[in-house]
Amino acid sequence: MPRPFPGMDPYLEAHWGDVHHRLTTYLCDQLQAELPRDLRARLEERVTVDVPTNGRPIFPDVRVLQQKRSQRTRKGSTNGSAGAFAEPVYVELGAEITEAYIEIRDATSGHKLITVIEVLSSSNKCAGTGRDQYMQKRHELRSGRINLVEIDLLRAGPRPFPFHADLLRVDHLTPYHAWVCRGSTPDKAEVYPIPLDQRLPIIRIPLRQIDKDVSLDLQALIDECYRKGRYEFDLDYQHEPDPPLERADARWADSLLREAGYRKRSKRRR
Repeated sequence: MPRPFPGMDPYLEAHWGDVHHRLTTYLCDQLQAELPRDLRARLEERVTVDVPTNGRPIFPDVRVLQQKRSQRTRKGSTNGSAGAFAEPVYVELGAEITEAYIEIRDATSGHKLITVIEVLSSSNKCAGTGRDQYMQKRHELRSGRINLVEIDLLRAGPRPFPFHADLLRVDHLTPYHAWVCRGSTPDKAEVYPIPLDQRLPIIRIPLRQIDKDVSLDLQALIDECYRKGRYEFDLDYQHEPDPPLERADARWADSLLREAGYRKRSKRRR
């Protein structure tokens, strides 16, 4: 069956590790064919260890500990302490995360960095060391007047706009967004609101000031991820996506999925 959603499929968010790798790779390939001959699009990687910001230790549940002690006692301990293990305190060490992003460099000027393109992940959005490092990198790129393109196709976590969200109209606060900050105009951002019920946009990718912008077709990339990832066999449209959709989008999605045959039609009342 064909992909049911006209734009971004919210069910793909549950598989974002795979989708992110595919999307970044296909994005780089699409750009490479559009760039001037002396510019290069390259995949780069960064590794971060995402540690909870509160730094609090995690204590095991007291009731579980009491149960374990009583079990050991029944197995033949002669007193309450002989042969008993001390109970540890658990501390989160953090997860090592490898993420890909794209750099466009000028091959004729010592591979000068021109543009960075980021497809955001949860580590870029949710509080933690990964987000702190990402915000520092963003600051350095803007200070260096490097073009920065950020694509946010995840509804989970706060939207990390480089401006206050109140500057957008209510109808522009859509489930997904992309935005472009040009090095030549550091006081402005170009925002692409992305509603759930519309095709993903073709956005402009800035290069050097002597170059014309190149186009990036986000819908073609998501379609390729869906097709080559064979997600038509894995996505369960019978249940709500995680995180759940806003009420109006949920009603629209339910009607769409029922009409397309991905959900059972509700029986009409006589």
